[in-house]
Amino acid sequence: MFDITRLEWTREPLSYSIEAGRIEIVTKPHTDLWQRTYYHFCNDNAPVLQMRTSEKYFSFVVKTEFDSKHRFDQCGVVMYMDSENWLKASIEYENEKYQHLGSVVTNNGYSDWATTEIDASVKSMWYRLSRREDDFCIECSEDGVNFSQMRICHMWKAFDEISFGVYACSPEDSSFKAVFTKMDITDCKWQAHDGQQPDEDK
Repeated sequence: MFDITRLEWTREPLSYSIEAGRIEIVTKPHTDLWQRTYYHFCNDNAPVLQMRTSEKYFSFVVKTEFDSKHRFDQCGVVMYMDSENWLKASIEYENEKYQHLGSVVTNNGYSDWATTEIDASVKSMWYRLSRREDDFCIECSEDGVNFSQMRICHMWKAFDEISFGVYACSPEDSSFKAVFTKMDITDCKWQAHDGQQPDEDK
């Protein structure tokens, strides 16, 4: 069960509201999460709202709604440990035609970005973040029922307690309202691997 009383801010935004079943964040311009890769730029000032857990197997689901309208405006799910170790999934607005549905994984101070283009008319998306020890799966859904895999990744620092939740930011000179609802914590929906067995240790 998702308990709002357990939520903690990393960089509390100026404008927000938190109530049972609904979180709203109004982004501040020039806020972002990114580390080094490609052009050596670092920005670690986006507001992140999370809860802590040492549970090794679980899934977190959230629905996002947003009125983003400026390049790189974004909101979504996050697992933020510190400035150099985190992951996020979101839709980043690009222009009036398309935006980027994607994820960023940052290990030991270097970010990567995996994306696919979707229509700019999309203004809502569900995400499901699942943990199996120090491995994670990120999925997305347009209806909250049928989820599609976006990313499987390993987080080097996620061997014990982690924090997870939501975030929103506007990397350029922009501001918008992000709304988070339908938040839930369940048993891990990312099932154990049932295919090819791993190689034997040598």
